[in-house]
Amino acid sequence: MPQLLVPAKYVKLAYQYIVNHILTFLLLPTMAAAAAELLRLGPDEILSAFRSLHFDPIQTLCTSFLIIFVATVYFMSKPRSIYLVDYACYKPPVTFRVPFSTFMEHSRLNLKENPKSVDFQMRILERSGLGEETCLPPAIHYIPPTPTMDAARGEAELVIFSTIDSLMEKTNLKPKDIDILIVNCSLFSPTPSLSAMIVNKYKLRSNIKSFNLSGMGCSAGLISVDLARDLLQVHPNSRALIVSTEIITPNYYKGSERAMLLPNCLFRMGGAAILLSNKRRRDAARSKYKLVHVVRTHKGADDKAYKCVYEQEDPEGKVGINLSKDLMLIAGEALKSNITTIGPLVLPASEQLLFLFTLIGRKIFNPKWKPYIPDFKQAFEHFCIHAGGRAVIDELQKNLQLSAEHVEASRMTLHRFGNTSSSSLWYELGYIEAKGRMKKGDRVWQIAFGSGFKCNSAVWKCNRTVRIDSDGDGPWQDCIHRYPVHIPEVVKL
Repeated sequence: MPQLLVPAKYVKLAYQYIVNHILTFLLLPTMAAAAAELLRLGPDEILSAFRSLHFDPIQTLCTSFLIIFVATVYFMSKPRSIYLVDYACYKPPVTFRVPFSTFMEHSRLNLKENPKSVDFQMRILERSGLGEETCLPPAIHYIPPTPTMDAARGEAELVIFSTIDSLMEKTNLKPKDIDILIVNCSLFSPTPSLSAMIVNKYKLRSNIKSFNLSGMGCSAGLISVDLARDLLQVHPNSRALIVSTEIITPNYYKGSERAMLLPNCLFRMGGAAILLSNKRRRDAARSKYKLVHVVRTHKGADDKAYKCVYEQEDPEGKVGINLSKDLMLIAGEALKSNITTIGPLVLPASEQLLFLFTLIGRKIFNPKWKPYIPDFKQAFEHFCIHAGGRAVIDELQKNLQLSAEHVEASRMTLHRFGNTSSSSLWYELGYIEAKGRMKKGDRVWQIAFGSGFKCNSAVWKCNRTVRIDSDGDGPWQDCIHRYPVHIPEVVKL
């Protein structure tokens, strides 16, 4: 008699279903047996058994008091729910656009004494995954660039004020409604701070709790979310405004060191403003997402990790960001540490058991066993991977075994806007929404890397189905119909 072979994928699906619903399978027979026993006894026997019970008033009162006390302590110690009411992303004007031809022409003129550096930038740009519509601030369009303090402040005011204005319009937010202000910008840290600049512009309250984070790299946006969450836990009935950006003007490298020329090819203008709230009655119903988890991993104790993204002077005294050749290896190690922490928080029991059994098997039986990579697609519907570069997205797609659709938002964000540092995650979330893919109950995993070296994650749950706003002013509003686009491995220039 021929044997019927069941495909492995169906075996795994059956295993996942049984393990993830094990309590249901155990409780149903118990409940069925109890129901059968009650039906067998009959109503007279049940009533007689109930009357035979003796209730002591003092014991009943003490038990009731204990139940009320435990319930009160539980609800008072339960963390406040943090809601993401809405967010806005900066959309640069078309006059700031930097097509490949313009970028390379400027490179030839700015580095005319070093043609090898020009050729290097061209090879990087060809393989970068960037498109023809990414933007740089006006000061970088000059030949040579003019990275003055005034120009940097001008870029900061344009990006930050535009995003905050857009967010206020979308949420009907008034300056007096802001209780907490957090700004993160890694490389541009003027005095007075960018947070003070916002307070001055919008005349925020004198008792505003403001914070300015600098030098924390591309993952600083999620650090800001973590800080806002902690503050909202101790300040009831409050709203927090987060501004995430990177100011490009003062950080354009004009030297010839290859490792320091890479950021010129990848980083572009961008920014985002995010409104978080713990006001359940006023903001829960209208908010888009609820914050579930934030997990932060810091590998700075290791010297290689600490120096893999390093601001320094080259031999000619020109300042730039040196990106180490070990960057992807270090990022992979940081990711492993991060998912080891976040896995037990989000993965279903079936995936956790497989991971545990594989780990025990490698420790006891055979260290050469291939480690089991948990299927995070069981825990999340959407992934927002920091659009730091094509290599970053490729590495995470491979390590997490994601499909092309799962990393589509990251690749398209890199293509349309470039690496916008800490704000890239919000452009990606905007892409998913603009495509009409965000449904109520969907879970989103944001992953970002930053200098130091850090890997940070945030998990959100969608509160309501996000409808496509054809009349909106989001960054994807005028171009979403063209995406996704095919991005070749090499774009010959």
